[in-house]
Amino acid sequence: MPTTINPATGDVLARYTDHTAAETDTRLTAAHDAFLQWRTVPVTDRTALLTAMASALRADEERFAQLITAEMGKPVTEARAEVAKSALTLDYYAENAADFLAFEEIASDAAVSGLQYDPLGVVLAIMPWNYPFWQFFRFAAPAFAAGNGAVLKHASNVTGCALAIQEIVDTALAEVSAPAGLFQTLVIPSSEVHTVIEDDRIAAVTLTGSTEVGALVASQAGKALKKQVLELGGSDPFVVLADADLEAAASTAVASRFNSNGQSCVNAKRFIVDESVADAFTELVVAKAGALTVGDPTDDSTQIGPMARADLRAALHDQVERSIAQGSTLLLGGEVPDGPGAYYPPTILGDVRPGHAAFDEETFGPVATITRAAGEDEAVALANTTEYGLGATVFSGDPATARRVAGEIEAGAVFINGKVASDPRLPFGGIKRSGYGRELSHLGIREFTNTKTIWIGK
Repeated sequence: MPTTINPATGDVLARYTDHTAAETDTRLTAAHDAFLQWRTVPVTDRTALLTAMASALRADEERFAQLITAEMGKPVTEARAEVAKSALTLDYYAENAADFLAFEEIASDAAVSGLQYDPLGVVLAIMPWNYPFWQFFRFAAPAFAAGNGAVLKHASNVTGCALAIQEIVDTALAEVSAPAGLFQTLVIPSSEVHTVIEDDRIAAVTLTGSTEVGALVASQAGKALKKQVLELGGSDPFVVLADADLEAAASTAVASRFNSNGQSCVNAKRFIVDESVADAFTELVVAKAGALTVGDPTDDSTQIGPMARADLRAALHDQVERSIAQGSTLLLGGEVPDGPGAYYPPTILGDVRPGHAAFDEETFGPVATITRAAGEDEAVALANTTEYGLGATVFSGDPATARRVAGEIEAGAVFINGKVASDPRLPFGGIKRSGYGRELSHLGIREFTNTKTIWIGK
């Protein structure tokens, strides 16, 4: 039985009943039948659905933000921003989908030849709890615009968000007279997901989550010969070179690490700092992180709320303790507070090296590490000493140096003198064990299409 718990208090919010096998079957049939109609609707008409969903999000932003905060604990100011960003992404694809999906002519010896982008079918979206609205809508906006249907298996601790998303999409479908049933939320245990992946009514799979779950889903989808897009874990490096603006670098580092209570795949996690400026940077970061306001996530003044679950806090604290035992230095935080809720303080570890848990493993919570580097070459080597490759940051006062270093870092995105963030205009995704495929931009909408070659003889 899925149960949602307020991580700020430990109180039970709601208990839900899993869908039966028969109910799941009915939902898959409804989604597939609706897709068969939806794929014939011109893209210029499909985008009305996106506009209607964006309007629904904006009309009830506060309710949705409070729900996000109640279920997973992020500060309500960040939850509001998440809802607003979801609406903006829907707007973006409503405005650009027709151009992204237009016939792309390619010169050849034919009278006409080129690429046509056809929808694949119903896509299963397996989504995480850390951005319960944004993660779904950044997938759904391009997927629906491309003519696909969608089925959502959300994380069980945000089941209320999953059902609210169902409400939003159903309302929008009715408003624009689109096929009912095009989107379905499945309330099922993780152990049953493989049966949905294997189902012939599912054409493809997208997952945002841990590397371990991604490997499992990839094997299941691969066995069924179904397309996948995987956005998995990250241990993003934040490289500070000797000529960096340290005040700007430290402010950005703290904002990047502690956003969403440190529970984002693209949070900066490993601060790799030229040894000539490491002391000054460390002093700034410790002061700025120590000044963050920890407290009730429903209070607008709160900057750090609780972690999403108590077991996640326990795992994070274990990483901190193991790192200290391996030689890291505790500079800030690092103690589990008394009282209710899954709170963990902003924590900074210094003298961190490869072989320490907090360097080698993804730390999914409010813990940052500082590693000294003897110049640019070692900074790049340390940045790349990870199995992950999602995002990265480089701070430098010299554009040419920053660009060169960024080019040597193994990641899906490198931001220079700025905080890594997803933007609907830019492709988003990783390499190595951070996954494959791209979301957002024109590349994201084409991931779940059949790129069909059309050739017409002279």
